[in-house]
Amino acid sequence: MSLSQRFFFAKVAQFEISRSDYFFFDTTNYYMYLAGNTESDLAQTGKSKEGRYWLRQVGLALLVARDTGLPFFYREYEGNCHDSKVFQCVLEDVLDAMRKYGRQDVTVVLDKGMNSEDGMAVIDAMDGVHFVTSYSTYFAEELIHVDREKFIVVDTEKNRRLRELGREDDQLTAWRSTGEYWGQTRTVIVTYPPLTASKQRYKFEKKMRTLQSVLYEIRSKVRSKSAQWRNEDTIRERYRNICRDLYLPDSLYDLSFTVKSGGLVMSFRKNYYRIARHIDRFGKNVLITDRIDWSTDEIVRASRDRYMVEQSFRQTKDHDLVNMRPMRHWTDSKIRYHILCCIVALSYLRLLELRLAKAGLKLSAATTMQQMRALHSCLCWNAGARKATRKLEEPSDAQAQILKAMGYGVSSGVLQKLAI
Repeated sequence: MSLSQRFFFAKVAQFEISRSDYFFFDTTNYYMYLAGNTESDLAQTGKSKEGRYWLRQVGLALLVARDTGLPFFYREYEGNCHDSKVFQCVLEDVLDAMRKYGRQDVTVVLDKGMNSEDGMAVIDAMDGVHFVTSYSTYFAEELIHVDREKFIVVDTEKNRRLRELGREDDQLTAWRSTGEYWGQTRTVIVTYPPLTASKQRYKFEKKMRTLQSVLYEIRSKVRSKSAQWRNEDTIRERYRNICRDLYLPDSLYDLSFTVKSGGLVMSFRKNYYRIARHIDRFGKNVLITDRIDWSTDEIVRASRDRYMVEQSFRQTKDHDLVNMRPMRHWTDSKIRYHILCCIVALSYLRLLELRLAKAGLKLSAATTMQQMRALHSCLCWNAGARKATRKLEEPSDAQAQILKAMGYGVSSGVLQKLAI
């Protein structure tokens, strides 16, 4: 961590009411609109979730405190670096920040992209440091197909709201067990949110209709003996490519080929067993932790609270707030200073929300900024006066509450500090 970063986070720590018990760590990428030749080593082309492999990107790793939502560590890195490698590189700095700004017993909440043998071994070797991480369902077949009757309702704020609305069937449920992961016995929890599963089921059925239509077209071309549709291996490869484009496994349909009258004949049918196994995966999330002393509710809430770091990333990509992108810099030093300024802005926005919450106002930074942009000033030129005076217009009730929370008020068009 640079000297400027250490100084800034030390100042941020002064605003904390209490020391955090656990932190959220995650990474994201920002696209760069740079020419092909640049002096930057940070801006690199790499794998992109949006498929923009031709654009350079810079990665950002961020650590956020749970109780305040304030960032306490960040690190910029090359855009072509995998999340797990980034986590291993910054792990010691992350743990140092947690122990410096947190309590004696702290927990870091991670995404499944950070999981690695080496990273978990470092955490295990640290006294008073624990983890909660998600785990890919594709490596946990024995967990996601557990009978849903064994799942129990989790005590979360959203579940309480659903019960008040009479929507008990939509509540998040979970099943708890133990297993051997990264060389030790861990607590394992599988969660099932029905609403998320329903949305995924709807998208899946839409993709299956698309795949079925494509298979009908392929069968028609095979029947007509069209060129390029006469070889079984070629057709199967094209089918696999179509499934890959739709993000579907190629085992959901069984394709068969026979030769009749000197020509190739294709038929296909649904594999209902594979389809049922695939659907059973929808919505489910696997959590692994070394916190065997925590209840299921506590572990699930810790994982779901990770939205706080994701919310911070969304703010950095908001053009009206932090505006991390587009980065129009050519050198790594300028890119780093640009990111530092954005992290400072992100912290001030969160401090603003905390200040308002302390005054009883549950307003987001975006809403607050939108309200205050509408508070205008004007020049008033009174008759006989040699100079114009600037005055604020009368604030609305919402604007007056925000100003009061910040310790100010408007009297006769003049902004004045309120007496404490």
